[in-house]
Amino acid sequence: MSCFNCQNCKQGSPAYFCLEKNDFVINESNSAQTIEDKIRGGWKKGSKNYEIHRRKLRKEIEV
Repeated sequence: MSCFNCQNCKQGSPAYFCLEKNDFVINESNSAQTIEDKIRGGWKKGSKNYEIHRRKLRKEIEV
């Protein structure tokens, strides 16, 4: 079969439906980038900034 020129592969999304293959395709180059973006680096218990932030929030609530 030949490509149907649906342009799904050209959109740059991490996963798309290919009409030629009649299946979903995962674009490896884009999927790795989106996973890195979703890694959370928020407040961690035990870090100095976490303790300062927690104490400030507790003071605001108590007042």
